[in-house]
Amino acid sequence: MHKDLLIEVGVEELPAIPFLKELPNIPKKWEKMLQQYHLQSDFDFYYTPRRIVFYHTAFSEKQPDAIESFYGAPVAIAFKDGEPTPAALGFAKKCGVDISEIGRAQKGGKEVLYYEKKIPGRPSEELLGEMVSAFLKSLNFGKTMRWGSAKEGFIRPVRWFVCMLGNENIDASVFGVKAAKATYPHRTHGFAPVAFDDAQSYFTLLESNGVMLDADTRREKILTQFGAIEKAQGIRIEKDVDLIEEVVAITEYPNALMGRFDAHFLTLPPEVIITSMKEHQRYFPVFEEEKLSNRFIVVSNALTDDFSKIVAGNEKVLRPRLSDALFFYENDLKRGLDNEGLKNITFMQGLGSIYDKSKREAVIAEYLDARYRLPQSPDLLLRTVMLSKADLLTDMVYEFTELQGLMGYYYAKAAGEEEDLCIALKEQYLPTGEESALPTTDFSAVVAMSVKLDTLLALFSIGQIPTGTKDPFGLRRAVVGIVKIVQDRGFAFDIGKDLAALAAYYDGVDMEKLENFFIERLTHHLGANPSVISAVLESGERDINEITKKVEALSSIVEAPNFKEIATTFKRVANIVKDVDLSSPLKIDEALFSEEAERKLYAAFRKKERAHYSTYSEKLQALFGLKPQIDAFFDHVMVNVEDEKLRTNRKNLIASIYRAFRDIAELKEVTL
Repeated sequence: MHKDLLIEVGVEELPAIPFLKELPNIPKKWEKMLQQYHLQSDFDFYYTPRRIVFYHTAFSEKQPDAIESFYGAPVAIAFKDGEPTPAALGFAKKCGVDISEIGRAQKGGKEVLYYEKKIPGRPSEELLGEMVSAFLKSLNFGKTMRWGSAKEGFIRPVRWFVCMLGNENIDASVFGVKAAKATYPHRTHGFAPVAFDDAQSYFTLLESNGVMLDADTRREKILTQFGAIEKAQGIRIEKDVDLIEEVVAITEYPNALMGRFDAHFLTLPPEVIITSMKEHQRYFPVFEEEKLSNRFIVVSNALTDDFSKIVAGNEKVLRPRLSDALFFYENDLKRGLDNEGLKNITFMQGLGSIYDKSKREAVIAEYLDARYRLPQSPDLLLRTVMLSKADLLTDMVYEFTELQGLMGYYYAKAAGEEEDLCIALKEQYLPTGEESALPTTDFSAVVAMSVKLDTLLALFSIGQIPTGTKDPFGLRRAVVGIVKIVQDRGFAFDIGKDLAALAAYYDGVDMEKLENFFIERLTHHLGANPSVISAVLESGERDINEITKKVEALSSIVEAPNFKEIATTFKRVANIVKDVDLSSPLKIDEALFSEEAERKLYAAFRKKERAHYSTYSEKLQALFGLKPQIDAFFDHVMVNVEDEKLRTNRKNLIASIYRAFRDIAELKEVTL
């Protein structure tokens, strides 16, 4: 028999950010709990800021019966002269039956004692309380709180609990709150619980009392209202996906409203206004003709026929925020950018101050400048790097730490600094994530690389190397950032030589660990068949862009349907020459050729060897095109003949072909 099951855990308002981090795991953890208790069934999951809800339309009234098997001692030990030994009697006692009920079975090639017991499934109503309690305790929101006499904590106090199987209330409790057939409407509709009879009346009650239970419905309503406002006002609302999800999580009945702020605040950098609105107030910025407007969108959770007071209240709250920001901005402009105060800010124990970090970055920038020959003067590059962290001393960055770098750009621009310097300050931390933009100029790219390379080398120098999943200083992200910049700008950067040259400025860098760490992140970033990447690395290549090109070229061939057939031929080539020193001169004497197959192979190889290839892919395709001649060679030519000169000549021919491949990749490393 199956009935519907309704579970609602009512709480005080959930904090959006920690809740959203755990949100993807919530239905998975409930599903795991169902599996653990052998009560799997489909369900719908809902949430609002005040409730977590699961609804099953067909939930079993009891667990299925189970069979438990018991295996005992070998029969030869369990019985002697036809009589049960203590081993047999002990096994029967353990199973709770007479020895006459014990059977026999085969296990491990022996006949052993065996007993099979049927375990009746328990009624669901006996299990649901402990299931929900265990489920709630499995949720991880970071910090928890305790209230009243509760001994265990949760993200917020639990205030009501619904656990109904069919129309029956289950005798269960969570965090000291007993289940009851009552829920709470939207706060505007009242603060008292409202009773209901069954699941359908529960859903109807919430719908008619200001609670949109389904998050998708709330999101759709917000976006629909955004579209209507945009059309009516001729504006564009910035639809920040993360902010929308946050607003969905903090509203039970959302309503999008438009407010305004004084136009004189638009003298602030637009990013300051946007950050202030988003971070502090969860407002959406508005643009007119692609310029930031002095309007904003707030999503209210109130139910009323007149939203004017709500709009006015939000406008009133925003005004002092922007006034403070304008005060900070004007004061910072008066002071200008100065890096002297960075000497008093510690970067990290053992690595000096932020000023010391800037000096190390300047050394790296000088090295990269010599590599890439930037058109800007070395003095400008040095000044840029030494000013890059100066905005950390400003009031604005103290208030909005996420604006570091960007505020340096605005303050440098206001001070009349060169455009290259200003842009580099703004772009020094790029890329900041998977979908982040990259530095837009070579000059900015060198500054951004210097920031990341110093962080990487400095932390490796004091042994702060990421282990497992822990990477508190974002070194994996720093490496991927360097790789992306190098790929985007086409810079030459050798993981071995360049890292070693830069590491010479630091004490205690373990180069083997550093290079392996870098290669590990590059491998992860490239996302190709790991054996293809290993094959390229085995060739000795360490330049990031060359590795990228070689991996792409080899991957396109390896992914072809006929590669297994091709690979068989060339792995045979690899085996033939495994004892040949490929770094030595491989002399081939045509006069020693005695078979037509070796003459044809050599001629075909020489033709391909002399050709010009614009890409690694072209060269690989040409070399793999030697397969027919190589197959014919193996069919008609004996390599390991007694004549040493002839044997060496033939091996050198095959080795020369393999060495041409090895300039790109070590083919024997490739696996499918």
